[in-house]
Amino acid sequence: MAEQHGMIYPFEPKQIRDSDNGRIISYGTSSYGYDVRCSDEFKIFTNINSAIVDPKNFDEASFVDVKSDVCIIPPNSFALARTVETFKIPRNVLTVCLGKSTYARCGIIVNVTPLEPEWEGQVTLEFSNTTTLPAKIYANEGVAQMLFFESDEVCETSYADRGGKYQGQRGVTLPKS
Repeated sequence: MAEQHGMIYPFEPKQIRDSDNGRIISYGTSSYGYDVRCSDEFKIFTNINSAIVDPKNFDEASFVDVKSDVCIIPPNSFALARTVETFKIPRNVLTVCLGKSTYARCGIIVNVTPLEPEWEGQVTLEFSNTTTLPAKIYANEGVAQMLFFESDEVCETSYADRGGKYQGQRGVTLPKS
């Protein structure tokens, strides 16, 4: 369905586990979903400015921008990233994202809000390091699994109909009020 409807670009029709450099954390089509990759663009949370985290008035100075093959998240902190893939969700599909067990078993939690019907864009990923040690995220490797739930009818009001504020987002997108 994802390939037929152009829901994911670039689309990998099978699960990839190896690269020219050896074994990687898998990405691509899985049994009932799609394992997405994390790009090499990261925003790592920092408290050097003693800012208050306010979703209505978010201070961009709370992040340090990093472009790298890996991201080191400080203990008990978090980082934002984005998917390599761009999504175009059909009007009769809801998409939910869950973290991969490889990261979860290391105390790294991936959080993504549902991709609503007719939402389009690159997905902003939030990685929480719940450990007391620095944690590593690998760019261009699998980080989370998207699960697609198809309804037998289209929704009455889609994300596009509402003019959702994150429609068409590109890059790592910070909170908008």
